[in-house]
Amino acid sequence: MPEWILYLLDFLPDWDWLHVLLIALIKVVAIVAPLMLAVAYLTFAERKLIGYMQIRVGPNRVGPRGWLQPIADALKLLCKEIVVPAKSNKYLFILAPILSIGPSLAAWSVIPFTDTLVLSDINAGLLFILAMSSIGVYGIIIAGWASNSKYAFLSAMRASAQIVSYELAMGFALVTVLMAAGSLNLREIVLAQSGGITDWYLWPLFPMFIVYFISGVAETNRAPFDVAEGESEIVAGFHVEYSGMTFAVFFLAEYANMILIAALTALMFMGGWMSPVGALADTPLLGDGIHWLLLKTSFVLFFFLWFRATFPRYRYDQIMRLGWKVFIPLTLIWIVIMGVAMFLTPWGYLFH
Repeated sequence: MPEWILYLLDFLPDWDWLHVLLIALIKVVAIVAPLMLAVAYLTFAERKLIGYMQIRVGPNRVGPRGWLQPIADALKLLCKEIVVPAKSNKYLFILAPILSIGPSLAAWSVIPFTDTLVLSDINAGLLFILAMSSIGVYGIIIAGWASNSKYAFLSAMRASAQIVSYELAMGFALVTVLMAAGSLNLREIVLAQSGGITDWYLWPLFPMFIVYFISGVAETNRAPFDVAEGESEIVAGFHVEYSGMTFAVFFLAEYANMILIAALTALMFMGGWMSPVGALADTPLLGDGIHWLLLKTSFVLFFFLWFRATFPRYRYDQIMRLGWKVFIPLTLIWIVIMGVAMFLTPWGYLFH
């Protein structure tokens, strides 16, 4: 804890609960504020990257080279009226965006940024993240139903079925990481990969890495799995009736989930904050640190954006087939193979 914060706390009444609450709030703001900024500039990076991939410039009007575009977009949405449809369920209509973004922010409480920098270092961190990511689907279902629009409802049904389907594949892929590390604690999972790039779980669990990453793209309703908001079929998807700040919150939730999936991919399979070169672990710049986690997360996020610029949209039945008939059986078979190899053969060391 920085000294200036402790100095401020000395002036407060001697209420232990108030001190604990204030410290917790400061820590939460220290995570959420940079995350919201990252979300804003991820939208800018997406528009710029896709622009260059399509041989155009992208946003370049607001600020130098368009760098203030996300701020302008946020202010525009903030100033717009929130229109609540006349026949909608008003309370649920407003509650849905909160239910959508809440879990995607809460999941960050157990993400370790370095060996010591983590808000809540709980033993069941992986279980907590799975629980939080599955709650987010309620926001989508409620948004579709409360809007009282056939387009929004159809989209919510599609999105929720898709998320539930790929949640299973993601969960099973993470079970293999849990088996390899022997712990549900995210910090311990990263520490089990110490020693450099050759010790990352990316190599022994490569099929599960591919399954997890593609399931993550499907889970966040990103292209090419964006049938929930297929503009050519069902307008803008489950948030078609939303405007102003309520729409912006859904937008924030989608991109916050993308960053969360990318950060988890970096932690589970790519050694998190660990340096790729084990021998340089203690050197100032090339050694272990939060900068490696940020670099790896950015690398994974690049693929999210690249997929959108490259692949055409899947048909809905193809998405369901991929989830239920390919990914889930593949993960189950891999869990069995891994269990047999680890406990019944001398080759178990390959997975540790």
